[in-house]
Amino acid sequence: MNFTTNDFVRLTYTDEGHGRPIIILTGIGGYKEIWLQQITYLVARHYRVINLDCRNQGQSEQTVKGRRISRHAMDLAELIQQLGLKQVILVGNSMGAATIFAYISLFGDQNVRAVVDVDQSPKMINDQTWTYGFKTLTEENFISYLRKPFGHSTFKHIDDQTFQAVQYAAKQQAYDAKLNFPFLLDHGLQDWRDVLSSLTCPALIIAGGNSPFFPPRFAQVAAKMAVRGTAVVIPEAGHIVMAEQSQAFNAVLGEFLANQVEGEKING
Repeated sequence: MNFTTNDFVRLTYTDEGHGRPIIILTGIGGYKEIWLQQITYLVARHYRVINLDCRNQGQSEQTVKGRRISRHAMDLAELIQQLGLKQVILVGNSMGAATIFAYISLFGDQNVRAVVDVDQSPKMINDQTWTYGFKTLTEENFISYLRKPFGHSTFKHIDDQTFQAVQYAAKQQAYDAKLNFPFLLDHGLQDWRDVLSSLTCPALIIAGGNSPFFPPRFAQVAAKMAVRGTAVVIPEAGHIVMAEQSQAFNAVLGEFLANQVEGEKING
């Protein structure tokens, strides 16, 4: 499925299942197909799952327009409005989680039932106030460091079915890192700690125990900032936790949804 944003960029998404809506957002350079195992799991549990390729990724349009995190947040807002979604659950890996924070910064969390951050520190730059950023990224080496290859994002292989789906999508439209580099810079500059502190909805922070990008302790520290935050570290997983340890990830996500989201609906 496609929709066109108010700055006339075509974005592609899938929409499966029925029930409470969940929007899934992938990390920078990724493809929405990486969430294959989660979609199957969530649809079977009576959720409606909307899975978006953001601008300049996957099957969505490649463009010089809107290469900033605030525009990605607006894209998310427009999708929610177009589909008429109420009390949506937002799930994002890496930059996808940052997009969620940007959305809440601009629009608040009144229409957000819960937030799930998958291995994304709220602050990418390491400094005296924050030592849980991206690798050894600092203000001094910022641009040159982000120009370097990041290396492997995973700790273990993802399952064959998911891998094949991602490979097929990549052959349809390759990711252009040079085109999207201004967006990476904008993403890397942000500090979402104030957004975490202002959240009123439940928030689950999941870290990969062997993430090559962020120290896993960031999850506990970040979760404590949120009034209703929960942190889980999944062992033997790198940055792409949901595809590396899909069964463990789905179990953690399912328990959070049952206890923190649906449980409140029943008991509240």
